[in-house]
Amino acid sequence: MPDKARILIVDDDPIVAESLADFLSQEGYATATACDGMEALTVLDDANNSAGGNFGILIADMNMPRCDGMELLKNVRKNHESVVPIVVTGFGKIDSAVEAVRLGAVDYLTKPVVDDELRLAVSKAVNQHTLVHENKSLKTQLSERFGMGSLVGNDYRMQKVYDLVEAVAESKTTVLVTGGSGTGKSLVGRAIHTMSPRSGGPFVTFACGSIPETLLESELFGHVKGAFTGADADKPGKCLAADGGTLFIDEINSATPALQLKLLRVLQEKAFEPVGSTQTVKVDVRFVLATNESLKEMVESGLFREDLYYRINVVNIHMPSLQERVGDIPLLADHFLDKYCKEMGRQRRLSDEATEGLRHYTWPGNVRELENAIERAVVLSKDNEIKLADLPDPIIAATSPGSIPFTAGSIGGSASPSGPSVIPALAGGWNPMPLSNALQEPERQIILAALQANGWNRQETAKQLDINRSTLYTQIKQYHLDEPGLAG
Repeated sequence: MPDKARILIVDDDPIVAESLADFLSQEGYATATACDGMEALTVLDDANNSAGGNFGILIADMNMPRCDGMELLKNVRKNHESVVPIVVTGFGKIDSAVEAVRLGAVDYLTKPVVDDELRLAVSKAVNQHTLVHENKSLKTQLSERFGMGSLVGNDYRMQKVYDLVEAVAESKTTVLVTGGSGTGKSLVGRAIHTMSPRSGGPFVTFACGSIPETLLESELFGHVKGAFTGADADKPGKCLAADGGTLFIDEINSATPALQLKLLRVLQEKAFEPVGSTQTVKVDVRFVLATNESLKEMVESGLFREDLYYRINVVNIHMPSLQERVGDIPLLADHFLDKYCKEMGRQRRLSDEATEGLRHYTWPGNVRELENAIERAVVLSKDNEIKLADLPDPIIAATSPGSIPFTAGSIGGSASPSGPSVIPALAGGWNPMPLSNALQEPERQIILAALQANGWNRQETAKQLDINRSTLYTQIKQYHLDEPGLAG
């Protein structure tokens, strides 16, 4: 917010407009004038596209030709929401004053305008504009931190996540987020909330797995005084705290049978009773739930209620493991590097050796582990370039001479110019993982070597690999194998 907001004065009497402008200029404000509503809208639009800055305050006469004060206020409210209006008229009427306030005016002055009244009205408008500006800035920061910008990745699986988040954000639909620990499930919940009409309401998190079983219901639904030993006062739960906003319930797979039954009712009726109370509490809450285990398998094993499973599995967003999107590792590493360099006031860059080390590691802790590794490197590195030695020991071990290399040349093809790569599953010994994940890096290396050997001729490459061309195109996209000179 500038020290003094720019003020646009609109009056079809040029003498009145100029006198108000002169007075406010002496008060230290930057001013401009317009002769009617139509000219005022042009001036406002031009200000949006100029380097001089937008107007923060509008002082408008109510009775003007072409476009009167009311029409001007309606347009300003629709197209220039950060502008705070003050209206002036020679014919003060209560009903018009009420209508002007309804359209956003902070004050209503009658002619002849008294200096002290104008000074007070402008001061009030400046304060209002400051609040609007700060609120807009905070919302922008919140969106950057917790909106889609917090989800990083170009992998086609992540593109699907983005599409689903955008599709469900506007609704009240219950969302189930699945994926391993550290994949970013809570970030999906935050993004859904931030992009929804509920973004102005609270975002409350509740982790079932981190709370003792005896306190789960009390923490979620609250309790009344005397409900159990130690309940010395009434305490509202997470459900009530999230009223008007979003409740993110993590590790729903850890919910007790009793909690599952209560939660089913809340999801259906948006109502519950605090522990120890018979009074029903109604809430307006949007639910986003997350699990790191297969709820379907838990249902089949009798460990999770089937009716609750189908109630929460309305829209399922699956977060892929980091090993499933190896191509996103450099992008994520740069994202976290930029974040922690800004926080610590340092300048760091990743060496090629360190980047390769990140790519070869299996990341059992997923994105969370990668973020921690980058933060540690920024803290401990002594040079501007982060080397492999600055990374945690497990990552160094994954690229050590003792790890088992895999090159395209080892199966009769030409080795990749980038040198040998490591089979993640065999880095430093066997690292348990699904076979499909273990085969991804070898598959990427083979496809890359075949493309290079055939001069990036996709038809010939598909023929040599004995796969159809559409499958090859899908794998090229999956592994981000861009032909040199065509990337970007």
